[in-house]
Amino acid sequence: MALNFEKIGEYYDLFYQSKPYEDEVVYLDKQIKTLHPDAKTVVDLGSGTGVHAKLLHQKGYNVHGIEISEKMFNIANREAKTGLSFQNADIRSFKSETKFDIALSLFHVISYLNDNQSLIEAFQNINQHLHQGGLFIFDVWYSPAVYHQKPETRVKRLEQGEVSIVRIAESTMHISKNMVEVNYEILIKSFETDETDRLTETHNMRHFSTPEIELLAKLTNFELLSSEEFLTGKAPSEDTWGVCYILKKI
Repeated sequence: MALNFEKIGEYYDLFYQSKPYEDEVVYLDKQIKTLHPDAKTVVDLGSGTGVHAKLLHQKGYNVHGIEISEKMFNIANREAKTGLSFQNADIRSFKSETKFDIALSLFHVISYLNDNQSLIEAFQNINQHLHQGGLFIFDVWYSPAVYHQKPETRVKRLEQGEVSIVRIAESTMHISKNMVEVNYEILIKSFETDETDRLTETHNMRHFSTPEIELLAKLTNFELLSSEEFLTGKAPSEDTWGVCYILKKI
């Protein structure tokens, strides 16, 4: 799995400042309380700068975040405390002495696992870190929507302190691999010096159909409980870019 967000990690929260984190945690908390009401412990896989983890901790869960980017791990780890911890590791191979009631992998982290072997390794490792009957809740890019809507070039402009930032995202579809290559160009201009720095990153995003997820679940000792549009709960369709799947360890 490529090490993504390492160059632009310090700007990550700025790029996603409008993301409805609190609404997402309310949605996740409802799912957990409905399907596993006794759950107390959560492992957050691909925890980023720790925003979801911190909000879940505020709701009473003990949360352990796993993040592959050292830069983003360091940002999250500044707020570690009793019941809220972070680990700089790969979700395919992380180790923990404790098991968890819930595994979460949000913001399409699983879509960063492009090949079948990586997916199987990650799902098996996650399964091993769950208690019997534990839930694995994650969202991915949904193949019917990717093929129907097709990725678009996106431009985001922001300002922070003494810099202005422009992020350009251009995508190429690799149909035979069920993958979209997203190329980011970030231009950071200093108001003080009038100089511009340029950063680039490539994110390869795999998209999935429900039969693929069902097969992965069977191969790694999970049962597929449900699939729905993340946050809204609507049935997946060609208009649903992000689908939430819930698996149960069997």
